[in-house]
Amino acid sequence: MNQNSSRTEEFQINGDEIMSKLKELLHEGNIRRITIKNEEGKTIVDIPLTVSVVGILIAPQLAAIGAIAALVARCTLVVEKSE
Repeated sequence: MNQNSSRTEEFQINGDEIMSKLKELLHEGNIRRITIKNEEGKTIVDIPLTVSVVGILIAPQLAAIGAIAALVARCTLVVEKSE
């Protein structure tokens, strides 16, 4: 049994939808990593997460993501989740 298995989901969203989608995903739980890519596919933000850190340390990263959201029109949100 592999306890480190994960799956990746990608969402094509507008920049102004990033925060609401992230909050929705964080409430679902089991997120190991969040990556935001611009329209050209370049990584803008890559945030590794652990279960114990999500509630405590994600606030500064969310503030940074909010600032980035104001700068991008379309982006890809890549979410890696634990199985």
